[in-house]
Amino acid sequence: MFRFANPEYFYILLVLPILAALYIIGNIRYKKRMLAFGDPLLVKALMPDRSNTKRVVRFWIMFACVAFIAMLLARPQFGSSQTTVKRVGIETVIALDISNSMLAQDVAPSRLEKSKRLISNLVDEFQDDKVGLILFAGDAFVQLPITSDFISAKLFLSTINTQSVKRQGTNIKDALSLCMKSFTAQDNIGRAIILITDGENHEDGAIEAARMVKEKGYKLFVLGIGSTSGSPISTDDGKSYKKDKDGQVIITRLNESMCKELAVAGGGKYFFVDNSNSAERALRKEIETLSKADIETTIYSAWDEQFWIVAIVILVLLLLEMFISERQSKLIRKLKSKNILTLLLLLSVPGLLHAQYTDRDYIRKGNRVYKDSLFTKAETRYLQALDLNKESATALYNLSNTYIDQTKYQEAAGKIDTAIILQKERLQMLQTDPQNNAQLIESVRKELSMSYHNKGVIHHAGQDYGKAIEAYKESLRLNPSDNETRYNLLRAMHELKKQQDQQQQQQDQQQQNQNQDKNKDNKNNKDKNNQDQNQDQDKQDQDKQEQDQQQNQDKNQQDNQNQQNQQNQPEQRDQMSREAADQLLEAAMQDEKDVQERVKEALMQTQQRSYDKDW
Repeated sequence: MFRFANPEYFYILLVLPILAALYIIGNIRYKKRMLAFGDPLLVKALMPDRSNTKRVVRFWIMFACVAFIAMLLARPQFGSSQTTVKRVGIETVIALDISNSMLAQDVAPSRLEKSKRLISNLVDEFQDDKVGLILFAGDAFVQLPITSDFISAKLFLSTINTQSVKRQGTNIKDALSLCMKSFTAQDNIGRAIILITDGENHEDGAIEAARMVKEKGYKLFVLGIGSTSGSPISTDDGKSYKKDKDGQVIITRLNESMCKELAVAGGGKYFFVDNSNSAERALRKEIETLSKADIETTIYSAWDEQFWIVAIVILVLLLLEMFISERQSKLIRKLKSKNILTLLLLLSVPGLLHAQYTDRDYIRKGNRVYKDSLFTKAETRYLQALDLNKESATALYNLSNTYIDQTKYQEAAGKIDTAIILQKERLQMLQTDPQNNAQLIESVRKELSMSYHNKGVIHHAGQDYGKAIEAYKESLRLNPSDNETRYNLLRAMHELKKQQDQQQQQQDQQQQNQNQDKNKDNKNNKDKNNQDQNQDQDKQDQDKQEQDQQQNQDKNQQDNQNQQNQQNQPEQRDQMSREAADQLLEAAMQDEKDVQERVKEALMQTQQRSYDKDW
C-alpha cells in the first residue's frame, strides 16, 4: 500500500500556476525589450551563444522541482519497517506480609499502607526491568506473575488488604520458596527478592529458605517495618483494637533481629522502614548494583518513510538545471541567477527537517518521559506522533497506557479499540502472503495480544468483569504462552463469580422479603374473612332466636284464645283440652329439636373458630 503522511503540503502546488503566469509575463516583457533594443534578427545575430530552448528547459526543471518539493514534504510512505531495540534490566520479586499485625499504625498511616506506597514508588523507578508480587501471611500466593506490565502491577497493588489471605501468621518460608519459583529461565541476569515484613510470629524454616536464596545466586533484601517498642492492632473499622482471648489488647512488635538474620542468610541487606524514605533510597541504590542483561525487543511500524527517493530526484534535477546554461560561469553567479528557486529551497528547509522527524521519533521521546512517570508529557508526545501518522497502532497503544495511569479509562478504551482495529487490518493484509510475511505476522499477533490485554485491564479496573474476561481470552488466543494474561483472566473470573454471588444473595433476600410480606397479607385477609364469617353466623343465630320468640308469642296467643273459647263453650271442654295438649306436646318437641340443632351448630362453630385461630 502507498500513502502520503502529510497530504496538506500538496497545497504548495498552488504556486505552480503562479510561476507559469510569471514565466509567460516575463517572456512577453523580454520580447518587448528586445524589440525596443533593435531588430530581432540583428539582436539574435549579436548573441549567437544564447539559446531560447535551454531557457525554456531550465524553467520547466525548476517547475518540476517545486512539484517534487511538495511531494517530499507530504512524506510518501509504503511498505513496512521493523527495528530491534536492546533493553537492559533485572528481575525483582516482592514478597509482602499482609498479616493482621500489618494493620498497626506505628508507621503512618499503617504498616500495610506504607508498604504499598513503598512498592508503588519502586515500580515507578523500574524501566526495562521485570517485577512480580507475592502476598503471604499463614499462606503465600502469587498476586502478580513477573512481568514488565507496570500498569497491572500498580492496579493489583491497590486491591491488597489483610483479608486476601484466610489463614493468619507469618509464613516467610513458603513466601521465599514461591519467590524463587517466579523468576524466568533467562541466564546472566540480576535477580532480587524484596521481603517486606514485621517478622512477628514467624514459622520455622525461614532462615533455611533464605540460605537457599543465596545458594541460587539471588539477593534477599529485607525491609523491616514497624517499631520495636510495639503498637496495638487496629480493628477493621478503626474504632478499637484487637484483643486476645483474655480480653487484653494485642501489642505487635518488629522482630528486627530475625529480619537481620534473614538478610545475612540471603546474602543481601536489611533496611529499617520508618516514616521517611531513607530505606527506599538505600534499597534503590543496592538494586542498581545488580547485573543487568540485554533483552531484545522488536518494534514494528506499518509504514516506512520513502521521502529520500523524492529527495534524490530533486537533487538530480537541480544539478541538471545547473549545467544547462546559456554560458559558462562560476557557481556563485549561477546561484544568484536563481533567486526564486533559492527562496523556495530556503522555505522548504523547516519542512525537510519536519519530514525527517517521524512518528517513531515522537514515540521514542514519549517512551522516555513515560518511564519517568511524566504521563502528561508522554501523552503530548504520543499525540504528536498521531498527528504525523493517525494510523500508528503503537502510538495509540502507548497513549492508552498514559490514560490508564491518569485513571482516564474512557479515553484509554477509545484509543485501545482504535489500535485493535488497525492491527487487525494489518494482520489481514499480511496474511494474504503468509510465507513471505511470517515474521511480521507473528509480530503483529503479539502486538494485538498486548492490546487485548490492555483492554482487559481497562474493563477490569471498571469492574466490568464480563468484558474483561472476553478481552483476556482473545489475548490468549493470539498468544497462548502469556501467563500474565492467563492470571488476569483467572482473577477476573473469580471477581465475576463473587459479584454474581452477591447479586444472587441480594435477589434471594428481596424474594424472601416479598414472600414474608405476601404471607402477612394472606394472614390478614384470612383473619378478616374469619371475622366476617363469625359476624354473619352470629347474625343468623340472632335472627333465628327472634323468629323463635315470635313463634312462641303467636302460640301463647293461640292458647289464650283457646282457653277463652273453652270458657264460652263448656260442652266442648274435654275435646278441646286434648287438642290443646297435642299441640303443646308437638310444640315442646319442636322446641327441643330446635334447641338441640342450635347447640350442635354452636359446638361446630366453636370447633371451626378454634381451628382457624390455631392455623
